[in-house]
Amino acid sequence: MSEHTKSIAVLNSHSSFDQNHGKEALDIALIFGSYEQQVALFFQGDGVRQLIAQQKAEVLKTKDYLATFSALAFYDVETIYVCGTSLAQRGLIEDFHIDNAQVLKQTEFSATLRQYQTIIRF
Repeated sequence: MSEHTKSIAVLNSHSSFDQNHGKEALDIALIFGSYEQQVALFFQGDGVRQLIAQQKAEVLKTKDYLATFSALAFYDVETIYVCGTSLAQRGLIEDFHIDNAQVLKQTEFSATLRQYQTIIRF
């Protein structure tokens, strides 16, 4: 059996402040982490924008949930994958506001995601 057979992947594909998708995905990851479930966060498409440093939520007059990413390690959510193709397509660099993010090529990203038994998409 794969080491990821019983684990949960939370796939983020929406931009930082696109409705509440990013905040809800982060909340779900923290909840599963608090119950000692193996959780990995995946960022693809516009979801990669959630990781970029120096975002200004106040310009959009919305609450900045991105600071909550700092709690991931406390909940043992330390496996984070980023689609390198999505970064390149958006002209973004690896200037993340969190640690431990692994940038993968599209094929590696997809193969890694398929290893997870449960995938929750946001």
